[in-house]
Amino acid sequence: MNIARITAQELLDSRGQPTVEATVYLDGNLKASAMVPSGASTGKLEALEMRDADPDRYHGKGVLNAVRNITETLAPALVGLDVTDQRGIDRRMIELDGTDNKSSLGANAILAVSIACLRAGALVREVPFFEYTAEAFGKPADAPFLMPIPLINVLNGGKHAIGSSDFQEYMIVPVAAPTFAETVRWAAEVFQCLKAVVRDRGWPTTVGDEGGYAPPVGSNEEPLKLIMQALDKAGYTPGVEFMIALDPAASEFYRDGKYFLQRDRIELTSAEMVDMLVDWTERYPIVSIEDGLDQDDWEGFALLKKKTQNQVQIVGDDLFVTNPERVRLGAERDAANCVLIKANQIGTITETFATINVARKHGMTTIISHRSGETELPFEADFAVGTDAGQVKIGSISRSERIAEYNELMRIERRLGERAVMANFPFARGATVRS
Repeated sequence: MNIARITAQELLDSRGQPTVEATVYLDGNLKASAMVPSGASTGKLEALEMRDADPDRYHGKGVLNAVRNITETLAPALVGLDVTDQRGIDRRMIELDGTDNKSSLGANAILAVSIACLRAGALVREVPFFEYTAEAFGKPADAPFLMPIPLINVLNGGKHAIGSSDFQEYMIVPVAAPTFAETVRWAAEVFQCLKAVVRDRGWPTTVGDEGGYAPPVGSNEEPLKLIMQALDKAGYTPGVEFMIALDPAASEFYRDGKYFLQRDRIELTSAEMVDMLVDWTERYPIVSIEDGLDQDDWEGFALLKKKTQNQVQIVGDDLFVTNPERVRLGAERDAANCVLIKANQIGTITETFATINVARKHGMTTIISHRSGETELPFEADFAVGTDAGQVKIGSISRSERIAEYNELMRIERRLGERAVMANFPFARGATVRS
């Protein structure tokens, strides 16, 4: 079916900040909408998220210009196109923008339309969104679907929870559950036990942007100890059923060649930062470190990968910004073995697919990721299954916009039945599946 018209409006994300929603209408009274998430900790090379900069509206963060760009520029150019021609639609929008970082029309405007078209295509094909995503991605029709291993944020810090740790995220990774539904149950049990651990310290159990607890810890290592206690309290064995993942978001505390850790009252060189992280991997079951160094510290990333001997997943987020050229550069420099995938960092579905394919060509794993400012649309759940990513990062087991993703994944698994296979976590040292 062809695109009949496209509308757009300004709505709010999970942090109460404005975001863009686009709705694509097709011949035959079908329609599909999409909202775009937004990050707090962002890479400087991400595609531009267009904001109005009008101090009289939302403190300058309104998105009426992005909405206008959809209705006045993108919509007229796309009406009449086949909505299942995702590549052609995205190419046309990129041409209309004409910049490297989508600064003319805004990546938030372009991505809202791109996702809405992908969702509309599923309606045309009369298949679930994850299945149509797989078709658009080029997945063989007879292949099973991978249910992703989630990296579950349980303790927040950095820009996501001011007053807690310097590091942005401490995550648990349930690597041994036989099904995704069991994965969620295990994680929920640990999360509730962690609440008790935090409360027993006399700390508030308030949560940060992504739903993890945000206690006023005394050091950046203390959250690791809290997680270990919670795992034991919940009856699980660290290093067997659960591993730990970190996202320091190091660019946020990197200045003038040094890493300033206020909670620890220290400043570290790149090599010292690497040594600290390596030491933690030897004392805790840490299997994934995202943005452990600054986004321009290529040598630090490569040193961390070398010193962990490819036994730990070294993830580039700000380092790669879901850009295929940056991923190629990272492969040449042997800087990481995993790419975090955020569609709004690059701006279209087609380019996001391309980045995933480049990562796999170079032997890197991929994680489909949300942002700190999310919406009620569980896009990442369907996208992770459709692209066989194997891993997903969708926040904590709290806050409805995060829970929507977990619930959607459980629905997908139930719908797939025997066609659903739990992914294996490639860096889970010593883990064994428990039936």
